Amino acid sequence: MGSLSGEAVILVDGEIASHSIVRTGPESAETAVEALEEALKRTTVCGKSIELTVATGYGRIVVPFADKNITEISCHAKGAHFFTPTVRTILDMGGQDCKAIRCDGSGKVTTFLMNDKCAAGTGRAMEVMAALLGIRLEDIGPLSLRASGEPVKVSNTCVVFAKSEILSLMRQGVPTSDILAGLCDGIADRVISLLRIVGVEEDLMITGGISKNLGVVKRIEQKLGVKAHICFEPQIVGALGAALFAGEILQKRRRGTPDASP
Repeated sequence: MGSLSGEAVILVDGEIASHSIVRTGPESAETAVEALEEALKRTTVCGKSIELTVATGYGRIVVPFADKNITEISCHAKGAHFFTPTVRTILDMGGQDCKAIRCDGSGKVTTFLMNDKCAAGTGRAMEVMAALLGIRLEDIGPLSLRASGEPVKVSNTCVVFAKSEILSLMRQGVPTSDILAGLCDGIADRVISLLRIVGVEEDLMITGGISKNLGVVKRIEQKLGVKAHICFEPQIVGALGAALFAGEILQKRRRGTPDASP
């Protein structure tokens, strides 16, 4: 349960049987139910046959049908390890915050760092800027790559400052592509500062909604000199990790082993 979207992943015999992504509504509990219902529609699995559910994310404690909740930090590391076992660094770029995570060879978190409370550099900020510029959210990345020359400077620490700067640039007649290049470049610089504090160790995986923004991803890759791993649907990595934890808990219970999950 994220601030902008809710995701569900259903595992059958350790493999992804179905997944869903829905927009977070005013009631997170209702969004969680909707996400599960959408995932169930895409598989032959019956809701009553689900043996154990783990919730994660911003609204994890309000998921009404969850048997347990686990932090998104641990779940993103677990999900990333499932997709790419060699991954040791994860950058989760979500709707409300960004997280730099280091994990070991088993997908267990060794250290992490989150950005501060401001929403700059998150999905929420990108939505605000897209609306301000009158473009679709999904067009930010491609348009930013059309810019020529050095990116203009746009604040990457405060949404209010960034909005003011973008309005000023628009009044000056600066092309939209150049403004977006500055926005994406600023976001890349901000998240790289998080990564460098925790330590960038190959391989790197980027998760979350902003990982679908090619303008941000390519700039992160260029600045770090690495090629990032991005799975087929980067928004479900945390939910997948939660489902994997659910599977492990279920196996332990069947063996009579105490649950020691995060």
